[in-house]
Amino acid sequence: MMTVLRPALVMFALLSALTGCLYPLVVTGIGQAAFTRQAGGSLVGPTGQPVGSALIGQNFTDPRHFWGRPSATGPMPYNAANSGGSNLGPLNPALVDAVKGRIDALRAADPGNTAPIPVDLVTTSASGLDPDISLAAAQYQAPRIARLRQVPPEQVQRLIAAHAQGRQLGFLGEPRVNVLALNRALDGVPD
Repeated sequence: MMTVLRPALVMFALLSALTGCLYPLVVTGIGQAAFTRQAGGSLVGPTGQPVGSALIGQNFTDPRHFWGRPSATGPMPYNAANSGGSNLGPLNPALVDAVKGRIDALRAADPGNTAPIPVDLVTTSASGLDPDISLAAAQYQAPRIARLRQVPPEQVQRLIAAHAQGRQLGFLGEPRVNVLALNRALDGVPD
């Protein structure tokens, strides 16, 4: 019995040390050395005073700021500890009501804007934490922001263009803009 059990226990201990300790330490060390900012959470703001992460959306409600994608996390929006979508299907009355409510809120915030509302402003992402919006969503909000800040619309459009990010690897996803970075630029705060 011990002749069979001993090699199994030795292999268990060896693989546990290798995959449970050594490998995570090496990968973490490489990540910290090669990707310091990303490994630290992609924090935005002055050193020691982060205001958010470039990877997690924030709940901007001031009409003078760009609004991100709605969040489905609870008990509060953009709760990274409770990431997840609503899991409501397209025919679910709760989803239809939520989207109608978001459309009404966008129309109330900018009654003169009759342009079609981009879908990412009224639907949540799968994680509920999406930090980016489409260029169409940013451009939809630009007239409201220009009017409330009393700046030329072209100035807001230039900010959107300056913060636009292309498709990942040139072909994945859609062009987008990070809401936190855009709002910080709008407020004149350097990154």
